[in-house]
Amino acid sequence: MVQEAVLATRLSVRRACAALREEAGAQSAESGAPAEAPLLLVALSGGADSLALAAAAAFEAPRSGLRAGAVIVDHGLQPGSAEVAAAAAERAAALGLAPVLLRRVVVREEGGGPEAAAREARYAALDDAAAEQGAAAVLTGHTRDDQAEQVLLGLARGSGLRSLAGIPERRALRGGALILRPFLAATPPITRGTTEAACAELGLDPWRDPHNEDAAFARVRVRRRVLPVLEAELGPGVAAALARTADLAREDAEALDALAEALAAELLALAAAQRSGGRAPASDPGSAPPDPDALAIPVSALAAQPPALRTRAIRILAARRFGVWLSREHVAAVLALVSEWRGQGPAFVPGLVVSRERGGRGTGAVLVLRGQRGSPRDRAIAGRPRR
Repeated sequence: MVQEAVLATRLSVRRACAALREEAGAQSAESGAPAEAPLLLVALSGGADSLALAAAAAFEAPRSGLRAGAVIVDHGLQPGSAEVAAAAAERAAALGLAPVLLRRVVVREEGGGPEAAAREARYAALDDAAAEQGAAAVLTGHTRDDQAEQVLLGLARGSGLRSLAGIPERRALRGGALILRPFLAATPPITRGTTEAACAELGLDPWRDPHNEDAAFARVRVRRRVLPVLEAELGPGVAAALARTADLAREDAEALDALAEALAAELLALAAAQRSGGRAPASDPGSAPPDPDALAIPVSALAAQPPALRTRAIRILAARRFGVWLSREHVAAVLALVSEWRGQGPAFVPGLVVSRERGGRGTGAVLVLRGQRGSPRDRAIAGRPRR
């Protein structure tokens, strides 16, 4: 009997392992030192998704020149969680994964809701485990169904293209290891049904998380109520279509982000050139000298760009130069000084005061970003010339 689900999960993991091995080989060639077989850790809960992933990694990693272990995070949120975590660790060892790490965390809910708090604690534990073991990557078992649910949640929040791009297939942890999600790839399409079938084909009995049936969680309501209604009313294939939407949105978002990064670098270079050429923003006679930490951007350079690039560039500049993160509403307030200029005063946004001012000799108006602490409205901004 052909184990189709097992083969599909193994193919997904094989591709992730090949990419990881290739990157490790490139780094080794760069450094000139022989590379030890990279270690990957499977984030294992014991559920069908992570258990199928663990089985596939145990099979594929050695064949790709990698080592595979597991890390189990006990959130302590349910009765018997310690026993569930211990059982998952036993399954990992039985599959041949090593090392098998068990981490217990304290989930502190501080305004973001229980799901967000648990996720933050979990990824902090995964980061610590990867750093401790020198792991190159941590694999998680997110599937195409998870991706579809994430797209719907993003639509409900109105969070824009990056949110619609859903869960990324890879990202870096703070310690430098990668998070890899092999089951999110478009081919082969791995769904929750695929992982359950793979476990059945391998004779593995996955744990059933009671939280996956608890309608107190938004994701569960999407899974159990919203998606079934969409499938019933619009026809089968809605979840797959939503996951494809994430693929397309991610391609577009990555292209726009790359263009915005280039624009931000160009604006920084232009601001530096203007400053070195003595063309800093003008000030009233007798006022304090120009702030050396301020960032002056020609209004014309921003006005020439489409809104999607303007928005991203301002957000990048605020983060890179001043260490602040601006929401869409904050960025809109800043860009109103460019596209809706009616002589208004500065825009006060978290961590920044942004004003439109006269440029230096031979330049037009500039948008000047200045860092600030405390309430910006407590600081005197009057007297700065505007145009």
